[in-house]
Amino acid sequence: MSTLDPVAVFRTEAAECLEAIEAGLLDLTHQLDNKDLVDAVFRGLHTLKGSGAMFGFEALAAFTHHCETAFDRVRKGEVAATSELVAAVLAAQDHMRALVDQPDADHGDTGNKLLAQLQAAVGGKQAAAAAAPAAVPPPAAVLDAPAKKTNSWRIRFSLPANSMANGTNPLGLLDELRDLGECSVRANTSAIPALDDLVPTELHISWDVTLTSEQDRSAIDDVFIFVLDDMELSVEEISDTAAATAAPVEERAAPVPVAATSTAVPEFRPVEAVPAKREAPAVVSQAKAAENVRVPAERLDELMDRVGELVIAQSRLSQLASASTDIALRAVSEEIERLSGELRDTMMVLRMVPVATLFSRFRRLVHDLARETGKVIELVTEGESTEVDKTVIERLADPLVHLVRNSIDHGLETPADRLASGKTEAGTVTLSARQAGGEVIISIKDDGRGINRERVRAKAESSGLIQPGQPLSDSELLQLIFAPGFSTAAAITNLSGRGVGMDVVKKTVEALRGAIDIVSMPGQGSEVSLRIPLTLAIIDGLLVRVGSGRYVIPLSAVEECLELSLEEDLRSRGRSFISLRDSLVPFLRLRDLFRTGTKPDVHQKVVVISTGTERVGLVVDQIIGDHQTVIKSMSKLHNNVATFSGATILGDGSVALILDVGHLVAAGQQQEAQLRVAG
Repeated sequence: MSTLDPVAVFRTEAAECLEAIEAGLLDLTHQLDNKDLVDAVFRGLHTLKGSGAMFGFEALAAFTHHCETAFDRVRKGEVAATSELVAAVLAAQDHMRALVDQPDADHGDTGNKLLAQLQAAVGGKQAAAAAAPAAVPPPAAVLDAPAKKTNSWRIRFSLPANSMANGTNPLGLLDELRDLGECSVRANTSAIPALDDLVPTELHISWDVTLTSEQDRSAIDDVFIFVLDDMELSVEEISDTAAATAAPVEERAAPVPVAATSTAVPEFRPVEAVPAKREAPAVVSQAKAAENVRVPAERLDELMDRVGELVIAQSRLSQLASASTDIALRAVSEEIERLSGELRDTMMVLRMVPVATLFSRFRRLVHDLARETGKVIELVTEGESTEVDKTVIERLADPLVHLVRNSIDHGLETPADRLASGKTEAGTVTLSARQAGGEVIISIKDDGRGINRERVRAKAESSGLIQPGQPLSDSELLQLIFAPGFSTAAAITNLSGRGVGMDVVKKTVEALRGAIDIVSMPGQGSEVSLRIPLTLAIIDGLLVRVGSGRYVIPLSAVEECLELSLEEDLRSRGRSFISLRDSLVPFLRLRDLFRTGTKPDVHQKVVVISTGTERVGLVVDQIIGDHQTVIKSMSKLHNNVATFSGATILGDGSVALILDVGHLVAAGQQQEAQLRVAG
């Protein structure tokens, strides 16, 4: 049985915490007076600082402390939330991420520069404290706040026996309590078992703390925010007399050896305090958290591979059962087929994640680009609940970054130009996702100036991509922007001009068996749509025969199947069209395309497939039936074969190639255009 590395668990939770902080900061840029957002960011920074200290990330805790202090001052009304402060903490958040990923690396004076930026945004006397060496300073020295009423508290707490094995360091909790004010601590060791029964990794000590501080009860609760659900905690406000009486106890007890202390100090049983109102939802959140299990992505990939092998084995069993007269064998085969299908569907659901996890990354990108370019940009997201295979999400991140940067740099105008053309000052970039059959369509749309077709053609001709005056359709002309090294930018900047971004987009989308559509209206904006398969693992396919070979057509792309008689086949020679409900649909003879060298069957079939609004028919010799298709990638020798997107193993052990629907539809449309020109 494998155990999770506590540091790895911390890094995962820290990444989620940093994402929540970033989301809160980006929301705060639009609502600087929203106290709830300020509190949320403060709580996130406090969580990150405390958990970092517990897991030994001292540099992270020390650096985060300054940002937490800044937002604490905002929360208390001592300073106002400004866009400069938000920008400073966003920049600091990137440094926090680096301290989480590489705590022992040499980060130079990056931290000091960021703290100087933070000091300039906050102002006041924080400069001297932040310029000091990286250590967590007491809040009183940093805040320089006016004197407040002091309160005395008696805090008694005990942690679960397995807390240290899970990464919780009680010394970190005690250090945080000392940061709040004058503190006396007494350890209760009466629960420590005999040496023979002692488990070194288990914690048996509880603590009795007397704290005198200007902070209120919520500050004490924040110290235990990570372990509040699993521990026993009692916090009682006590009078000054009681506090003075409690303090000498710690002084007298301190020099006593541990063995003597266990007999001298009476057993302490933590008293459960009456929960505050703000803690009421804790039980509900704990119950909800218990319903979710964190599983490493590689385990899901491994499980998916096993399910794929099971589907192949089930296909083999079904083939054997169909050739057998044993009724019992057929019954077992049908039952296993049903169960493997349900397991496959369940596994596919486990791999699906909403595109909101992808879209949320671009809020920060748009915020930074708006500050860098001086443009006013609004990011709109639609269809965030659309779910896609996690592998697709991972591979789409970089292409979408290039497309969003391209829309902002090339598409959107400056505020002055927008106002001069009668538009609003703020440009809009819209990220949307929707499902269409077995595909998900992700679109990046802007309301900018659109693509300058004259500049695209001039650049393509000067680069030798096309011949001067070569006739091109509008779609073919716009597709030229995805050529390697192509860029219409007048100068190279850190945003664009090198001609590599759109090339990366095209290669990545094609590797995902997807397609790219572009629509652009001069003066109104552009829209780039990525058509991506929902999954890259297992699909439902239609197994067909062409000549002596068998092929799989993705079932999600199949619209209908028709019969093509020999007479109709001969009649359509030279003009490969079929009449389908008062519309002409071009079709491709796969037997000719694959050069099988065989005669056509008497009763051929036409499988009508589509992508979006485009349709084409595929003429096959026989439709064998539906087939659960486990997608296997092609070898490096066949990467350039555009007709096929992958392969699968059939029940008899033979290999069937999976047809690339997008490529075949494009070929059919091209054939239709050529025939119309010739006609």
